[in-house]
Amino acid sequence: MAMTMHCDIVSAEEKIYSGMVELLVATGTLGDLGVAPGHAPLLTALIPGPVRIVLQDGAEQIYYVSGGFLEVQSGVVTVLADTALRADDVNEAAALQAIQDANDAIANKDAEFEYSRAAAQLAEAAAQLRALRQLRK
Repeated sequence: MAMTMHCDIVSAEEKIYSGMVELLVATGTLGDLGVAPGHAPLLTALIPGPVRIVLQDGAEQIYYVSGGFLEVQSGVVTVLADTALRADDVNEAAALQAIQDANDAIANKDAEFEYSRAAAQLAEAAAQLRALRQLRK
C-alpha cells in the first residue's frame, strides 16, 4: 500500500475535499509544486490554476482554485483557496467568454478601463480552462 497523507481543500464558502491522498500538485507563484507524504513543512501562495490530487486507489481528481495558500505540515496538506471548484463544475463557455471580454478590453486602447482588472480576469479564465483540459486528459 502506498504512503498517504491527509488533504483538505477549503474555499471561503465550503470544504471541497477532505481525505487521504498519495500526491497533490498545485500551481504556486514559482510554478507547479508537488507534495507527497514526508514533504518538509511549507507555506506558499497559490495562483489561479488547477490542483491535482492522487487518491489512495490511484484515481485522480482535479480542482480549480482562484488563488490562496498551500500549507504542508507533518502528514497533512491544506489548500486554503479564495474560490475552489471541482474542475468538472467549471463553466467552459463562461470561461471562454471571459477570455474574449478581457482580450477585447485590453485591445480597446480608447476606452477607460483598469488594465490590472482585465489582466486578472484573463488569467483566472485561462486557469479555469487549464484545469478543465487537465481533467479531460
